[in-house]
Amino acid sequence: MSRFWKIALIVIAVIAVGAVGFRVMHKSGGGQGGPGQEAGNGQGGPGKGDGKEAPVPVTVEPVAKRDVPVYLTALGTVQALNTVTINPQVSGQLMTLNFTEGQEVKKGDVLAQIDPRTFQANYQQAVGKKAQDEALLATARANLVRSQNLAPQGYISKQDLDTQRNQVLQYQAAVEADAAAIASAQVQLGFTKVLSPIDGVTGIRGVDPGNLVTTTSSIVTITQLHPIYVMFTLPEQNLEMVRNAVRGSGEPLQVTALDRVDAHPIAEGGELKVIDNQIDTTTGTFRLRSQFTNEKNDLWPGQFVNVRLKVRTVAGGLVIPSQAVQRGPDGDYVYQVQGDATVKMQPVKVAGEVGDSHVMIGSGLKEGDQVVTEGQFRLKPGSKVKALKPGEVPAAPTAEELQQQSKKGQQRGGGRRGG
Repeated sequence: MSRFWKIALIVIAVIAVGAVGFRVMHKSGGGQGGPGQEAGNGQGGPGKGDGKEAPVPVTVEPVAKRDVPVYLTALGTVQALNTVTINPQVSGQLMTLNFTEGQEVKKGDVLAQIDPRTFQANYQQAVGKKAQDEALLATARANLVRSQNLAPQGYISKQDLDTQRNQVLQYQAAVEADAAAIASAQVQLGFTKVLSPIDGVTGIRGVDPGNLVTTTSSIVTITQLHPIYVMFTLPEQNLEMVRNAVRGSGEPLQVTALDRVDAHPIAEGGELKVIDNQIDTTTGTFRLRSQFTNEKNDLWPGQFVNVRLKVRTVAGGLVIPSQAVQRGPDGDYVYQVQGDATVKMQPVKVAGEVGDSHVMIGSGLKEGDQVVTEGQFRLKPGSKVKALKPGEVPAAPTAEELQQQSKKGQQRGGGRRGG
């Protein structure tokens, strides 16, 4: 390296060291030139203008004691009480459909009409055959009576008399067979009118008028909606609780169907009807069936709902709003307001949910304790608070308070300028 470049590198190094030293001296002078600022930070910092922190406004509610219903929740499926697929019982041309899709029908209503002419002819033929055999029977009986009168005189042989007697029995059997044929033809003729076997709602039709239908043709499906079932499952560890509740209550357990979206009740007044007789070993759950009157058709077959089963009621349970409970590394806790208007972190044990907005406390609190329900994010143990009722807002600062705050700000500003 030439001498020129060595001198240039030395000059550059000296300039860099000088710049760094200048910045360090500048920062040091700024920190030392503000004793008043340090004093201001020590005395007039935020929240310490007079050595005391301002109370934090928070919403506070007391722990209430009341009877708390205990529920089990599950996902359920709505099932029709009865579902019937309507198939013709005789073959023929479908003449008319006497319902509209989605219509409510009653038991015995005529749903469809099949061409009855062939079956009407068979019925009339059976009736005519019976009349013919009845006439032959009457003749045979009259001949038998005359033969019986002549037999003592020796004009009729015993063999002819037996023949006539058997002929009467033969025609009697023929008349009885004709009566059965008439009944059968009448039934077949009746099948040409397709009747509804239950009360229910019709679905989408499976065939149109004018088509040839057979006994395998599906005309429509009818579902019964009043009453209606809701099937659901619960974990096997709840089996004993449910069975004890059924044995202990003496009345059917109450079931409510809730909407899947926002969990509001869509059908109430349901009753638990059946607990299945086995546990599904693949899922570890057991099935239950409840029944609803469904007068307003709120429940529909195939619908998914949330099910809430009431198993018991806890007398005198301790209840607080659910938003009061916070989750920490050591478990659940609440901010409890003490007598000196400060708060502490109080560990609690949640025993269960009470509706959509409250929880029941198993331990950690007693009736009347004040807990913070809003504003917890500004708190720490020992914080001073100003308790507000639900819905209440902090009062606006008075002119005197504003003047005091202004003076504190001026003092802090003067301390910084004094340096």
